[in-house]
Amino acid sequence: MIDHLSTYAIDFAATKNFYVATLAELGYSLQTEMTFDADPDFPGRRACVFGPAGRSVFWVVEVRESSSPRHIAFAAESREAVAEFHLAGLTAGGEDFGAPGLRPNYHENYFGAFLTDPDGNNVEAVCHRLKS
Repeated sequence: MIDHLSTYAIDFAATKNFYVATLAELGYSLQTEMTFDADPDFPGRRACVFGPAGRSVFWVVEVRESSSPRHIAFAAESREAVAEFHLAGLTAGGEDFGAPGLRPNYHENYFGAFLTDPDGNNVEAVCHRLKS
């Protein structure tokens, strides 16, 4: 249903590096980087986009002021990938917001891990499989 979505970053380099590290654990990679020069108030605004090969799914766009935090959940193929995502995020400067584990309040096989990215967004990896 969703084609792509964006999040925003004050510290563009730190946020980009955070997502390079965490999304690699889920099979996503940096697809492209660019600058936007159409806004005369912010020439050279940077952006990058992640996804599977050939798809631009998740955008990180540079901003000057913080915006409301968001929650983004990325699908993981296995519980191991969820744990690897969490560890990579901690190593890349994210903060723990919920260690890898079952969350039976959602459903009995919901295995997720939560981080906050450099801009305070709640970022999750989740696997819905019985056991991987």
